[in-house]
Amino acid sequence: MSFERWGYNFEGAFANPESLPSGQGVYVIWCEPDQGEWPVLDVGESDDVRHRVITHERTECWRRHCRGKIHYSATYTPGLTEEQRRNIEHEIRRLNNPPCGKE
Repeated sequence: MSFERWGYNFEGAFANPESLPSGQGVYVIWCEPDQGEWPVLDVGESDDVRHRVITHERTECWRRHCRGKIHYSATYTPGLTEEQRRNIEHEIRRLNNPPCGKE
């Protein structure tokens, strides 16, 4: 499944991080609450978003800030540089102010 948000096409949101395809891009960690909007918990970029999310050091922060189910999505950016991916990450962070991670 896929969706568009902030002008980017995302794969997901998956309930299992193992479902994320490997590849370079920007990932977004979401919380699916019992009702209402899905808040963004974290945003990051990586050469391999699947591996990065599965091995992420902020997993406990995601759990602390989500009273529902955690979901994982990514926009894939073949051909973009790390700096360009970071710019996308910063833009999404600025728009959502996630509780985990920092700009």
